[in-house]
Amino acid sequence: MRRIFTRFTLILLLVGACYAGWTWRDRIFSLTETLFPPPGSSEPTPDPETYTVLSDDLEAHRKRLGQRYLQASSEAERTEILAQARDLLEMSLPRLMRCWLGTPWDFNGTAHEPGAGKVACGYFVSSVLQDAGFRVEWAPLAQQASQNILGTFIPSDKMKIRVGMDYHQFLSEVESSGTGVYIVGLDSHVAFLVVTSGGEIRFIHSSGASPYCVIDESREEARVLRSSNYRVTGNLTASKDVIRNWLLGEKFKTLTL
Repeated sequence: MRRIFTRFTLILLLVGACYAGWTWRDRIFSLTETLFPPPGSSEPTPDPETYTVLSDDLEAHRKRLGQRYLQASSEAERTEILAQARDLLEMSLPRLMRCWLGTPWDFNGTAHEPGAGKVACGYFVSSVLQDAGFRVEWAPLAQQASQNILGTFIPSDKMKIRVGMDYHQFLSEVESSGTGVYIVGLDSHVAFLVVTSGGEIRFIHSSGASPYCVIDESREEARVLRSSNYRVTGNLTASKDVIRNWLLGEKFKTLTL
């Protein structure tokens, strides 16, 4: 009980710091690292309680920034708000994903929150995005081919499709494409790629290979990503259209063929 109380006390402090102004990221970096240790620091287990707090907090920020965007009096001000929204998403989305770690995979799994049953790769991607405030069609999106999932957000000319490319060449290309939260589609899989400003690439997905659960892997560990012949990628958080639609609560219509 004391551990839970301390955890949520820190979360409340985090929320308060966020509302105090947009220099919050520097001021609370060490606090958030305490709340959410680096990947691999302990045995991962699903964390629905933190997931709910993060989702609710992100939604409050989305609405507040959305109002500021609508009330902005200049293009420069709107551009700055979009940059703030991107920064917020790039910090929040990976933390939401990691709350799912350890949730079992199943080809037919439709769990809608961490640890609440089993989850297929598409439903993991769809649920994280919906709970991050993206107005998606949860089940239809989850059931699409990976390129259609990506195409729901990113136009085809912004995607990169690579077939038979050497793995290390592929990673170098992704890294050179810039920081952000990417969707990556593989031969028969869909997942997230998180590229940090330090050049780190994390592959976060509900894995149909060992250990058959939601997992956060480094580029060296990502056997499923390495072995795929087909890879399609798109940077969600680098798209101003995606950020603006998220900010304003616009619906993302599922792309189907």
